[in-house]
Amino acid sequence: MKKLLLLQTLLLLTVLFAEGRHRKVKVYTPYGTMVILLYDQTPKHRDNFLKLARNHFYDSTLFHRVINQFMIQGGDPDSKHAHAGDMLGNGDVGYTIPPEFQLDLFHRKGALAAAREDRPDKASSGCQFYIVQGKVFTDEQLDKLEKTRLGGRKIPVDQRQVYKTEGGTPHLDQSYTVFGQVIKGMEVIDKIAAIKTDGNNRPVTDVPMRVRVVKKWLFF
Repeated sequence: MKKLLLLQTLLLLTVLFAEGRHRKVKVYTPYGTMVILLYDQTPKHRDNFLKLARNHFYDSTLFHRVINQFMIQGGDPDSKHAHAGDMLGNGDVGYTIPPEFQLDLFHRKGALAAAREDRPDKASSGCQFYIVQGKVFTDEQLDKLEKTRLGGRKIPVDQRQVYKTEGGTPHLDQSYTVFGQVIKGMEVIDKIAAIKTDGNNRPVTDVPMRVRVVKKWLFF
C-alpha cells in the first residue's frame, strides 16, 4: 500500500513538473511548419498563447503583415474572413497582457513576440503576434543603434554576437515582449517574408495558419 501511494505521488509530481516546463506549439502554414518553444519566463504570454491554440483560435487567421528583413505578423481574428485588399491589424480579443520583459529574451531571428498598440504601459495584444526575421548587423550599425534608437542602452555582448551572425531586430528589445523562439522551420519565416505584398504590407496571396500545442509526454 505504501509503495502504491509513493508511486502515485511520484507520478503526480512528475505531471506537475512537466506542466511547469517549456511548452511547444506547431504553426502550420502553406509554406511549411514551424515549431516554437514558449518560454516559462513569460508565463502570462505563454499561458494565453496556449489557451488560444487549444481553442483553435488561430485556425484560418492570416499572416496579414509581412515586411522582408523585419518580421511576419499574424493573429488578427478579423483576418479569418477578410476579402482581398481589406485593411487588417485592428482585431483583438478584448483584453491586453502586461509586459513581461526579460533581459535574456531578445529579438533574435525566429523570436516570437507579442504585437501591441503604441501605449505607455507597453501592454501586449491579447492575440496578435509576430515572428522575427530581421537582418544581420555590423558592430558599427549596432554602435549607432545604441546611441540613437536604444537611447544609450548597451546591447549585451552575447546578444550582440547573435545579431552579428544570426540577425534580428535589436531596436525592439525591451519594448515588445518576446515569449518564444522558433526551434524548427526557420526557413518558413524566410519563405513567407519573401512573398509579394500590397501597399499595406499584406501578402497578395493569403497565408493562413493553424496552431496546435505539441503534446508532452512524461519524463521528456
